[in-house]
Amino acid sequence: MSKAGSDAILDRMMALHPKVIDLTLDRVWRLLDRQGNPQNDLPPVIHIAGTNGKGSTQAMIRTGLEAAGHRVHAYTSPHLARFHERIRLAGDLISEDALTALLDECYAANGGDDITYFEITTCAALLAFARCPADYTLLEVGLGGRLDATNVIDRPALTVITPVSMDHEAFLGDTLAAIAGEKAGIIKRFVPCVVGPQDDAGLEVIEARAGALGAQLLAYGQHWHAGPERDGMVYQDDAGLLDLPRPVLPGDHQIRNAGAALAVLRHLGCDAAACEAAVTQAQWPARMQRLTSGPLVDRAAASGAELWLDGGHNPAAGQALADVLRSMPARPTFMICGMLNTKDVRGYLAPLAGVVEALHGVPIPGEKNTLSAEDTVAAARDARLSAHAAGDVDAALETILSGVPHARVLICGSLYLAGRILQNHS
Repeated sequence: MSKAGSDAILDRMMALHPKVIDLTLDRVWRLLDRQGNPQNDLPPVIHIAGTNGKGSTQAMIRTGLEAAGHRVHAYTSPHLARFHERIRLAGDLISEDALTALLDECYAANGGDDITYFEITTCAALLAFARCPADYTLLEVGLGGRLDATNVIDRPALTVITPVSMDHEAFLGDTLAAIAGEKAGIIKRFVPCVVGPQDDAGLEVIEARAGALGAQLLAYGQHWHAGPERDGMVYQDDAGLLDLPRPVLPGDHQIRNAGAALAVLRHLGCDAAACEAAVTQAQWPARMQRLTSGPLVDRAAASGAELWLDGGHNPAAGQALADVLRSMPARPTFMICGMLNTKDVRGYLAPLAGVVEALHGVPIPGEKNTLSAEDTVAAARDARLSAHAAGDVDAALETILSGVPHARVLICGSLYLAGRILQNHS
């Protein structure tokens, strides 16, 4: 079948519920029940929630498990270029034929009832996982945790909570404690939970939830530690010390994400070789990714410029991005930034003042909730950044290279913008 097969069904699914986000589990339970409750037939589940680092942590866990010889399912969202990226069956992205058949089956089983796009596609992923043999299933939460469509596993093998910070306040609450409470909703009775670095307010909520459910916590700073060491990183827990290379994913924040992944792998009995593979071989696009092919890269390379891509979009991600840029060799750095109007734009941009030469604001093509280039520029100037509006990424890049041919150019601000770049310019 052509790619249009799955795309046509996905388009129909978008019309099943008028709201993009409507947090409840009732519709998911209904459809899963009609499909024979496939969530009860999955290989052992590792369920991952958090504000930042979920995808990177999942990628490192998967890489380590596969290096240890395990077959691993993985579910993530959103996708960047193609929906198929969301569902990985025993190591391979789901095929077009399998995806089309699966979506068609779920659409028919739903019978036209209200259900959100994320809910019905999550049910499709769970059905696919239940039918394909594997050793582990990695489920990444879409939004929050407690009422997320992935939170239908009664007894996972392990839960993971990566760093919690302010994001999606309209749906999860306007305090760090409230948001942490939603993330902690994935913790299950007597199931161990690996916890990444947290602010005190968030950690207190997570600890209280775990205590009420008798869930063993494996928390950063208490039960395991990870940090930079010369040109590498060190990880330590009760089982001993690992001296490892730095993660292939750039930035000190990825050392902390690697620590959570290593805590999972060690808990599951993986050896040092699998742990090293996790940090040195994991791939996760649009997280400070150096672009190496495509027309934009060709244009940049012709003038001696570098082109990078990052999908972070909240204040914690902005701080991490600023830290990465400071650690890189000195070079005039410019941002091409497009963001959604639901984000804390000024909070994301504030850490980058003094780190980049200027920002060029652009709209995200095809996104109804895109922030206009002019509004992005206004927020950047409020954050004390020099900023200019551009019609699109191509125009912004041309303007930057005409003034500073050897620039480092970072396209950033949204995974949706990153997806458009990977889809149209790679």
